[in-house]
Amino acid sequence: MKIPPLNPLKVFEVVARTNNLTLAASELNVSQSAVSRQVAVLEEYLGVQLFARERVGVRLTEVGETYARRIGPAFEEISAATAFITQKYSNNVIRLRTYTTLTARWLIPRLPHFKAQYPDVEVSILNSNAPLDFGVEKCDLAIVLGAGGWPDADATLLLEDIVEPVCAPGFIEGAATSEGLRGKRLLVSKYRKDDWPRWLAHAGMTDVFETAEKMVFSSSILTWQAAMDGLGIAIGQQHMLDSEFQAGRLVRPFARPLRTGQGHYIVTPALQRHSDKIAAFKDWLMREAGRL
Repeated sequence: MKIPPLNPLKVFEVVARTNNLTLAASELNVSQSAVSRQVAVLEEYLGVQLFARERVGVRLTEVGETYARRIGPAFEEISAATAFITQKYSNNVIRLRTYTTLTARWLIPRLPHFKAQYPDVEVSILNSNAPLDFGVEKCDLAIVLGAGGWPDADATLLLEDIVEPVCAPGFIEGAATSEGLRGKRLLVSKYRKDDWPRWLAHAGMTDVFETAEKMVFSSSILTWQAAMDGLGIAIGQQHMLDSEFQAGRLVRPFARPLRTGQGHYIVTPALQRHSDKIAAFKDWLMREAGRL
């Protein structure tokens, strides 16, 4: 790859665009003689004459015009790309990627607290279950369920993943045992279909899953709503159902929580420009989770 010295190249682009040494010097905040020297350096490197010196100024030669037409758009693209990166961190928008269950059940009820503290900061939320890739994601940070290892990223545990069966009050009568669970419909979330087998193994009830009637939903939120409506028994995520437990809409009949070994992590790019707004938002999230 053959690239000329970039400072003389930028000076050439400005002179070619303004067609005036004085205007170019003013835009670049240097002297007119410094502009002339940089143009001369580029001409010597290329081995061609880019400008014809005239009594009242300069004009592009034919080869200079051809070069300027191709160089100009490249500098415009560099400028646009730089503006995109710098404005991303200088405006008052925080771009958060997470997923629907955490957004609806944990984050949204708490966001008014953040807005009260930082009224000028807007939180823009993108919900996605796709693998996290900051190379293509247009976000500042993400909250992701996992074991804590993401390439080229820093991860901080926000909420430990703790699960156990939940159902409407009275759905399971008497002592909650494997026999009490038999014949009950199991409500299964599509994206957390392994929760039931893992919890049943944890509780020593492995055989129950194979014989049970199951109803599959597209999200955990729907399984919990179905459980509240008496359709069956679901697996609840402890941190997502505090209000339902407190209001008595759902109960935990077995009282045998399982720590899955995963958690909801705040994930940021490893090479991220410092931003006060993002640092404040991360600290706020950790306080809300009781981890600060």
